[in-house]
Amino acid sequence: MSLRSLRWGCAKVSRSFHCGKPLYKRAVGSLGTSDLKGKSVFVRADLNVPLSKETGEITDDTRIRSSVPTIQYLRENGARVVLTSHLGRPKGQVVDSMTLAPVAARLSEILGTEVEKANDCIGDEVSTKVDALKEGGVLLLENLRFHKGETKNDATFNQALVDSTKAEVYVNDAFGTSHRAHSSTVGVPGIVSGPSVAGFLLEKEIKYLSGVLEAPVKPFVAIIGGAKVSTKLPVLESLLGKCDKLVIGGAMCFTFYKAQGYNTGNSLVEDDQLEAALDLLKKAKAAGVEVVLPTDAVIATAFEENAEFKTVSVTEIPDGWIGLDIGCESISTINNALADAQTVVWNGPMGVFEWANFNRGTFTVAETLAERTAAGCITIVGGGDSVAAVEKMGISEKFSHISTGGGACLEMLEGKALPGVLALDEA
Repeated sequence: MSLRSLRWGCAKVSRSFHCGKPLYKRAVGSLGTSDLKGKSVFVRADLNVPLSKETGEITDDTRIRSSVPTIQYLRENGARVVLTSHLGRPKGQVVDSMTLAPVAARLSEILGTEVEKANDCIGDEVSTKVDALKEGGVLLLENLRFHKGETKNDATFNQALVDSTKAEVYVNDAFGTSHRAHSSTVGVPGIVSGPSVAGFLLEKEIKYLSGVLEAPVKPFVAIIGGAKVSTKLPVLESLLGKCDKLVIGGAMCFTFYKAQGYNTGNSLVEDDQLEAALDLLKKAKAAGVEVVLPTDAVIATAFEENAEFKTVSVTEIPDGWIGLDIGCESISTINNALADAQTVVWNGPMGVFEWANFNRGTFTVAETLAERTAAGCITIVGGGDSVAAVEKMGISEKFSHISTGGGACLEMLEGKALPGVLALDEA
């Protein structure tokens, strides 16, 4: 379970997946094939970074740094860069705490040049600032979601974005929002006058995840955490046809235990998913996939950081106690399952990693995956809280790939088409 969401839910590349194969079943246009000099380039980035509620300062700039390679390439090739993004969920209203001003300041520091910010994402002020942009200059527009038209893919808003930015080339570098059919991911590329291509970050995300979908290096182990079986069930079922071992962690393991007749105390359980859990285990057995469930758990008297806790077998959870992490025996079992892995996808921590008493499962799995990466295994951390965990540990560079999109990553692993990818030109 993650404290942040109440769910259990760009690194150096040492190996790559079948680079000659089409990305996501189709080869999308790339920056390297685009004429950029002097062009106004509309870049949909994912700059949705967490901000401190007390100070408004950025607490994790990973997404900003991940966008830098594309931005720098555009600058070096003479583009006039118009950056766009959302931040938070303002629901079509101007919310001062969700302005992109802190992002502009941080990006200026990273790039070593001033990134000017517009006060809106459409309108005369935007057009004036775009006209004033020099080759290699960068302009950041205000939060797209301050307008209701963004999430509705409104045709009028789409045209206003293109007209205001005078966009001649479209670049999608926001994998984290590519599963949404919004104006900036689907509408703009549909009407921009020039090519619509993938940025380096999006291209990298597609390459790694399509590799898992199409031809993973075996043995392939999937580690899936999360609070709810209902949320992760499509991913679990999809992975059954691809992986050799499936490790199920996080709070949703208690739904599997209750389905098998065990007492789960006050642990989170979806009673309407008990049959689905048993069905998944049957499907895994029929597919020859080994399912690894924790055999012991760290349980507490309450969902509190300093609650009394102890480790017990999953068959011996007493009434009134709640499971918040996996135990030492389970950690050892998971490590053994990973010993010969050549591809691993990890989505979802093993426990409440923000709290010291319940972070051992998550941190140990992360350390083991870092060791496997050094040994040549392809390791992909699939967004969300698992990424937050490895960032907190300071070991994100020790994995093959850190995905910037939680929801988009899950949908791609389910085998779904991402609207933001399908909207791009074919190479």
